Amino acid sequence: MNNIRISPLRIWDVLIWSFLLVFAMFIIVPLLFMITASIMPATEIMKLPYPWISKTFQWQNYWFGLRGADGSFLFLRNILNSLIVSSTVTFTTVILSALSGYGLAKFKFKGRNMVFIVMMATMMIPFEVIMIPLYMVAMKMRIQNTYLGLILPFLTTAFGVFMMRQFLITFPDEILDAARIDGGGEIFIFNRIVLPNCGPAIATLAILTFRSQWDNLLWPLMVVQSEEMKTIPQYITKYMAETHTDEGIMMAIAVIASIPMFILFSTMSKYFINSTLYSSIKG
Repeated sequence: MNNIRISPLRIWDVLIWSFLLVFAMFIIVPLLFMITASIMPATEIMKLPYPWISKTFQWQNYWFGLRGADGSFLFLRNILNSLIVSSTVTFTTVILSALSGYGLAKFKFKGRNMVFIVMMATMMIPFEVIMIPLYMVAMKMRIQNTYLGLILPFLTTAFGVFMMRQFLITFPDEILDAARIDGGGEIFIFNRIVLPNCGPAIATLAILTFRSQWDNLLWPLMVVQSEEMKTIPQYITKYMAETHTDEGIMMAIAVIASIPMFILFSTMSKYFINSTLYSSIKG
């Protein structure tokens, strides 16, 4: 009988796929737990071993989660608050980062590199260091319990500028020069040529910015006190702090809070993956 020889390359492929499957399980299992627990009674969720398929599907968990313990449907207002803040911050971050990145990538002026270095240096400063000064500024401006107070400190980020600059550095200068020769102004060039060709970078930045604001808890805890202006993370934190917490309802609230992120990623995943592949090849 001939000896069967296994190629080292095939062994390496098996190891890589095994690692990816194990890594994927660590991501998928918590999501499956959240979804299945959202339609279970609290008594079944606490059982060991965990029953992945419930004997009784308790769909009313979603209704009770939306209604709230006091029946005020405050969760719907908190969802609206998170949507307004996250969407506004995402829009301003994308536009301002694209403008700044375009200027730093394609315009030569004195001190350009120094401006970029200083901007990147701010990424080394944790938010916890500046949150007290920011809160004092918010108090002086009297913007607590307002959308302006939730949005103003996050209009743009150094990371967004860095990302757009790195993407636009590779944009061909010949196309921009040709547009200028044809009489196009800088605003026209930016709106009609640069932005339409930044789809992957814009989609990636939009997803990352929206997610960070959607999950933001620390700053809203500081600047918002009224129940009507609180965001989803604050609502979930408040619900978890209640004396009698129903785990099934809590999981239903978590599922509802995750829906916008799933929708956003599913609509922009094509551009996000393309941007990731482009960054990998460029690196």
